[in-house]
Amino acid sequence: MTKKYLLAPGPTPVPANVLLSMAMPMIHHRAPDFLPILESARAGLKWLFQTKNDVLILCSSGTGGMVASVTNFFNTGDKVLVVNGGKFGERWTKICETYGLKVKEITVEWGYAVKPSDIESILKAEPDIKGVFMQAVETSTGVYYDVETIAKIVRNFENTLLIVDAISALVAHDIKSDDWGIDIMVGGSQKGLMLPAGLSFVSISDKAWKANESSRLPRFYFNLKKERDNLLKNQTNFSSPVSLIIGLNEAIKMLQAEGLENVFARHARLANATREAVKAIGLNLFSKESPSNSVTAIMMPEGIDGQTVYKNLREKYGVTGAGGQDKAKGKIYRLAHLGYADTFDVIVGIASLEMALKGLGYNIQLGKAVAKAQELLMK
Repeated sequence: MTKKYLLAPGPTPVPANVLLSMAMPMIHHRAPDFLPILESARAGLKWLFQTKNDVLILCSSGTGGMVASVTNFFNTGDKVLVVNGGKFGERWTKICETYGLKVKEITVEWGYAVKPSDIESILKAEPDIKGVFMQAVETSTGVYYDVETIAKIVRNFENTLLIVDAISALVAHDIKSDDWGIDIMVGGSQKGLMLPAGLSFVSISDKAWKANESSRLPRFYFNLKKERDNLLKNQTNFSSPVSLIIGLNEAIKMLQAEGLENVFARHARLANATREAVKAIGLNLFSKESPSNSVTAIMMPEGIDGQTVYKNLREKYGVTGAGGQDKAKGKIYRLAHLGYADTFDVIVGIASLEMALKGLGYNIQLGKAVAKAQELLMK
């Protein structure tokens, strides 16, 4: 028997009490007994997103929320600015181009963060840009972008919206939607919220709702105005994913019991221990600046393939992390510390990585990285 450990940046482990809550007998999504559950989950999302605005719940993966963030607020031919520093920045470009938007990209070298001043310079030079699309965490590189500074820049441009993919950042990073002036922010269930995939969340500012009034892009399922109208009846527009929303309500209660500041501190602590542990055995981070608290991207030693490490860990030790994508494939191994994660998830991740590297010929003193992680996690 091999016990399985899930240490990927999505999906992430689901707590037992959340799983059990989703196993309760099915109830009807329009029945009175479901309404207080949905109402509680909605209030919890506003708390997590740090917004007074409603957070819409969509039955989709996070990408569905990204699509809705394009189709509900823009028109064919609108010029938008996309931050492309990894696979998920590329996704913003592909979605925008699919719906006929004219995309101007800021291309950021993988492993680096976008410079807010570059965004400001472009917006000043091209005031007809209608939207800035960015990640909070670029999951493929393990980099966190300076959302706060960028948001405060974009809010000065009356006709420009800021759209943030926070799917991998929510829970791990303190992102203040209203205080910073984020117009549209997207989340997903299978990351920090400790749920299976299947829900996306979209918070929307008054400025963005104004843009919605003149948007004419085609939409049917992802019609956010209809979703908002149904919220007046405490309903979703189409059939609610009842079991997932029950689980969402339970997961949010766990986070609320811990406290938002404590949740952020826990993720920062785990991330720091992971980073320092891998450095202790001579490995480098792929993120050259602003590493994320969600996932650590680790450069593999010369001559050792990151995909081989990923496969070895999964098949021999039962530990599932993540390999590299696209140009980083084979070069890195990604280890998450997101959602339902604590001290011994990091210890397992680091210990198994040491063992896999040793088995593949890397000259390493077993336990050195683990000792560093233990030292930091005891504080």
